[in-house]
Amino acid sequence: MGSKESEEVLEAVVEDVVFRSDDGKFAVIRLAVDEDEAPSSPKTAVGDLGQIAPGENVRLIGRWTQHAVYGARFRVTSFTPTIPSTEQGMTRYLGSGLIPGIGPALAARLVDRFGSDTLDVIATQSARLREVSGIGKQRAESIAQAVRQRRAEAETMSFLHALGMGPATAREIVRKYGADAPRVVREDPYIVAEQIRGIGFRTADRIAEALGIAGDDLRRVQGGVLHLIGKAVDEGHVFATREQLRNGLEQLDVPSENLDEAVGALRARELVTIEGDAIYPPVLHRAEVLVAEALSAFANRPKVQQPVKTHDPTLSDRQRSAVDASLGTHLLVLTGGPGTGKTTAVRAIVAAHAALDRRVSLCAPTGRAAKRLSEAAGIEAKTIHRLLEWNPATGHFNRNQRMPLDADLILVDEASMLDVRLASQLLAAVPRNATLVLVGDIDQLPPVGPGQPLRDLIASKICKTIRLHEVFRQAQQSAIVRGAHSVLEGHMPEPTPNRTKGDGDLFLVSATDPETITERLIQTLRRMSAAYGFDPLADVQVMTPMRRGPLGTIRLNEVLQETFNPGKREDALPGSFRPGDKVMQLRNDYEKEVYNGDLGEVQRIEGGVTFIRFDGREVQYKADELDAVSLAYACTVHKVQGSEFPAAVIVLHNAHFMLLNRALLYTALTRAKQLVVLVGDPRAMARAARNALSYETNSRLLERLRSHSA
Repeated sequence: MGSKESEEVLEAVVEDVVFRSDDGKFAVIRLAVDEDEAPSSPKTAVGDLGQIAPGENVRLIGRWTQHAVYGARFRVTSFTPTIPSTEQGMTRYLGSGLIPGIGPALAARLVDRFGSDTLDVIATQSARLREVSGIGKQRAESIAQAVRQRRAEAETMSFLHALGMGPATAREIVRKYGADAPRVVREDPYIVAEQIRGIGFRTADRIAEALGIAGDDLRRVQGGVLHLIGKAVDEGHVFATREQLRNGLEQLDVPSENLDEAVGALRARELVTIEGDAIYPPVLHRAEVLVAEALSAFANRPKVQQPVKTHDPTLSDRQRSAVDASLGTHLLVLTGGPGTGKTTAVRAIVAAHAALDRRVSLCAPTGRAAKRLSEAAGIEAKTIHRLLEWNPATGHFNRNQRMPLDADLILVDEASMLDVRLASQLLAAVPRNATLVLVGDIDQLPPVGPGQPLRDLIASKICKTIRLHEVFRQAQQSAIVRGAHSVLEGHMPEPTPNRTKGDGDLFLVSATDPETITERLIQTLRRMSAAYGFDPLADVQVMTPMRRGPLGTIRLNEVLQETFNPGKREDALPGSFRPGDKVMQLRNDYEKEVYNGDLGEVQRIEGGVTFIRFDGREVQYKADELDAVSLAYACTVHKVQGSEFPAAVIVLHNAHFMLLNRALLYTALTRAKQLVVLVGDPRAMARAARNALSYETNSRLLERLRSHSA
């Protein structure tokens, strides 16, 4: 590790960008360094250089390293765009193509006319540019505006780097606030931390210290409160209590005696909503209230006077009850584990409503779940986001209380994945005279987002809930189904007898250390291909509880990418995607119509644009958009909720002990239809099956539902 003292500064011009990783966070550039007005031989620099372009003047901070193949390279720790001060630098800068309307010849004429004052003349006396042949009034103003903008960006980046921000963080701030960035950061770095992804409270603290903001400043206390509320939401809570905030502030070394004053100030700025001891993000408070009111309204609507009775002899008594309830009430919950006939019941419910010429809409939280629902019901199902019709122009869904869905029956599969925010958006669009059927498995992991609406609705007992218990005879033949129900009873799943192939096979591969587990994982994937004909990428999903560590998704994705989709030597750089890579969308992008958890495949990379195919549709990503995508050879169990695969490999180790619980193992097992292989430490598997952890979240939805029905 080098010290700060060993770092050097290079003032240079970018001659060429030799390589840029697909996520834009690693680049190799060739530099021309001006030394006493004479250009030196080109030098190479590497690091996080963002969207740096040929012709840019930069100030690089870093150290020289020696690469075994590529020789001397300057490894950049931070950089700042600069404005050249020499005539030679100005000529190169203006003629680089960075300033629209100026080419190399015109750049030379401008510098020849105005000398070392060229950039000042352009920025402050644009009318004088007409002294140079070929420049009219409109062109002069266009050039001046471009130079002023580049100057402002350089000054802003310099200001942010001086506060210790890295290139990626500085770029995000400039992208959001533009020329106002310095003012916004000076006024309140803690608000910036809440609004810019990737800046945490500790980073905001360092910025505040550099700006001279005192440790007991009310802005710092407010920032700590917002940070703690955001952390609570990330953990699945809808709000944080005052006691939790007080304890959290003390852990952050923030004065907690000013908590009430800080919360009051945040409420005045409409950044929190206060309800007794609960401190909510306003959007989640509104969502929770709306969900409670909407579900209560459906539950309290009068029942149909003469509901139709179904007499389908192929249905079990509980399945028939589900169909009858869907025809006789306005709100129904249908729940049950694998093999209990939920799919058959859903198909019967849809058929019964269709027979009455009722308009039916089917939806699910994820694309894979929607596709599976379509196949089961025989009619089209959509993702919830697509059903609600996102409007990029307004930034909202078209379907809402003012323009509800055109449906008499709305059936939602995988409803256990609904968090309070998505549930509120869906419920706002459901017509009040419609029937809402929520289908899900409450034994699975809770939603990734805040709240557990389905669980709270069932616990409230305000509506009809039918739980399917009986595992049908055909499903009993599946070792996966048997194993999932064993886990719910606290027992280890039993593998397929005699390692013979059957319908729904389950095998255990034992290993205790991470290196051996990784080797066995690769061997298992290859054997699954040979014995079952599965494509290791398209048909099999590897799951693990964590992102970090030797058996986390980050490390496993690196290993699996190199094993099953090796790239050329020049591609083998950090952050690189390759054609053929399996990837996942990490957050909702309504404009691209790709959503958190969607799986895709990289098709090609052309001209800095990465083309990814999601469910038969090709989506384009510019380099600075690729932080929304990650490799998905291995995913966390949470990330593949709502998806089903032909086969799955589940990696478990005692290093995951904090996350090993029954719901996680049960959810992982039920992601695969034909084959599951558990690879890892049997003690970790047993621990997961025994640990009946209950996911309790800060939410008042259950109270609201009960009070509305009282």
